[in-house]
Amino acid sequence: MIVDLPDTTTSKISKSLVKIREEGGAVALGRVLTLVIVTSLGQEEDAIEAANDASREHPMRVIVVSTDQENDGLTTGRGARLDAQIRVGGDAGASEVIVLRAYGAAASDQEGLVTGLLLSDAPVVVWWPGAAPENVSASDLGRIATRRITDSSNQANPYEALLSRAKSYAPGDTDFAWTRLTLWRAQLAAVLDQPPYQPVTAIEVSGASDSPSTLLLAAWLRHQLKVPVDYGLLSRAANGSSGIHGVVLSRESGPIELVRDIPNVARLSQPNQPTHDLSLPRRNLRDCLAEELRRLDPDDLYGEVITQGLAELLEKNEGSVRDAV
Repeated sequence: MIVDLPDTTTSKISKSLVKIREEGGAVALGRVLTLVIVTSLGQEEDAIEAANDASREHPMRVIVVSTDQENDGLTTGRGARLDAQIRVGGDAGASEVIVLRAYGAAASDQEGLVTGLLLSDAPVVVWWPGAAPENVSASDLGRIATRRITDSSNQANPYEALLSRAKSYAPGDTDFAWTRLTLWRAQLAAVLDQPPYQPVTAIEVSGASDSPSTLLLAAWLRHQLKVPVDYGLLSRAANGSSGIHGVVLSRESGPIELVRDIPNVARLSQPNQPTHDLSLPRRNLRDCLAEELRRLDPDDLYGEVITQGLAELLEKNEGSVRDAV
């Protein structure tokens, strides 16, 4: 069910939610958190779809704050205005979705837009699928959030965005560039848990030029193994797929190679063992969001990697990055 509320207020939206619950029983009360999605006008649906899918694992209230602050509402011809839409039932997965489209001056106070709609005594998670403030923890919505999720890969310059996240990091911050590493980190850790347990002496990491995950993977390996890491940025045409291309771990007995030459499939090569093909797809928004919502405490390892590991990596590799774009 979809209920449109043109030219409305947060008070009217709250009353409409209560009315829907009383009349139809469509809105359940067993929500575990409030997810606030901050996006641009016209860019809401992909994020809502991912949230709806993730809500089947994490029942929640989803509040979408959609604004066009750069144009200050002038291109819409509507001035200061708040349009809302409530989605429940089959149109909202296991969640309830409140879409707030704010124009002009109505978009200037995002915290004020959502405060009256937050679930009481429930954690608040804020997700910026696209552009995000330079310091998310100090932003209006970031200050009220338990977790703050960004996605550096969707920025105009993913690497600059990741470095900005490192400078402004606060406990509770995370980025989908890190979440997309979960399968890679699990596979590499499993390989190193097998004999002959020799120390890694050198590491090579390569990936697409638009993949900040490549940089974070190199930083994680540098931070965890305390050995030199050589990382390179390649064009998509060069490696055949987006995201991370491959990792080579050098040991005395020979190199361990985990390379993704084609989308979704990686080849694992080890000394004295047969070569294996592994399913290693680039994770979609739904999988990344669902994983981040499984834990509402700060991700300490991510904090160490983006603040310490990244600094160590850049210091050791300054001037030696292989750029084949």
